Amino acid sequence: MLSRTADHLFWMARYTERAENTARMLDVRVQYSLMPQSERAEQQGWRTMLGVSELNQQFDAKYDALTQKDVIDFMVRDPDNLSSITSCLRAARENARAVRGTLPTEVWETENTTWLMLQQHIKNRMFEHSPGQFLEWVKYRSHLSRGVTLGTMFQDEAFNFIRLGTFLERADNTARILDVKFRFLASDTIQAGAQGEFYYLAALLRSVSAFETYRKVYRDAITPKRVAALLILQEKMPRSLVACLGAVVANLQDVRNELSQDTERKAQELHTMLQTVPIGDILEEGLHQFLTRFLVAVEELGNGISRDFLIPVEPTPAPAPTQTQTQTQTQTQTQSQTQTQIS
Repeated sequence: MLSRTADHLFWMARYTERAENTARMLDVRVQYSLMPQSERAEQQGWRTMLGVSELNQQFDAKYDALTQKDVIDFMVRDPDNLSSITSCLRAARENARAVRGTLPTEVWETENTTWLMLQQHIKNRMFEHSPGQFLEWVKYRSHLSRGVTLGTMFQDEAFNFIRLGTFLERADNTARILDVKFRFLASDTIQAGAQGEFYYLAALLRSVSAFETYRKVYRDAITPKRVAALLILQEKMPRSLVACLGAVVANLQDVRNELSQDTERKAQELHTMLQTVPIGDILEEGLHQFLTRFLVAVEELGNGISRDFLIPVEPTPAPAPTQTQTQTQTQTQTQSQTQTQIS
């Protein structure tokens, strides 16, 4: 498979997953804001959500004050925010369009229809007058895209790169949610053991569709330790870190080449660590420290996959041209520009 094709498929999946994750966080935050709470807790809650995607500084540079309306607008339709739902779905559609010949017709039509419907929803400002309905629509379209892919696509290397993008993005997002949410939980904004803690942990579980799963696994009170164990170490939980890394390892094995041995080794080591580390050791080290190490490792995996299979994210600049090279570079400039990654 051409690395350019693999690159588009990988990022199509990542952006679709990112749009869904953004919708999940917004949906839970909107629901949680309806509960009785202090103004300080309300403000900190929205700050926490922005912090998951490391967007606090960008938001503050654009808005004078933090309000629910502005945060939703920023996370839904702001074109300058590359993690906004609109930016993600646009990038997913453009990457899909670039490889239409590789995708089943149903997959392309799903991505394209999602983008067309989104523009209508944005025009009607559905995200303002009915945010819950709009965010459910975003999640549904992501589920539909994933289901159509699984149900219609030949499971060759193209399929593997789509799955790699999905699970790498999902692992990154779950780790970020855990890190930011647990730091907020440890602050004095929510009293430990209070009713507020229960609702906060329940909202966290719902943000990754894990509330019912938690009840099935533990059948008891919701505690921070068990929530962390479920979302990090439970292999049967689809959005847990260990489940995501298991899928990354399996798909890397299917597309391995002569360059990917080191990336495969790092993925396998990270997966094995998650399979064997007790939750007590993680909490003893510090959840923030553990998740920071994990996010660094996931970023390295993404860079390794890009280096081994895809178009490099940041190509090494070429040396300054000599006088004899100038004419050749001018002739090839147009061709090289067409190979720029769509993202």
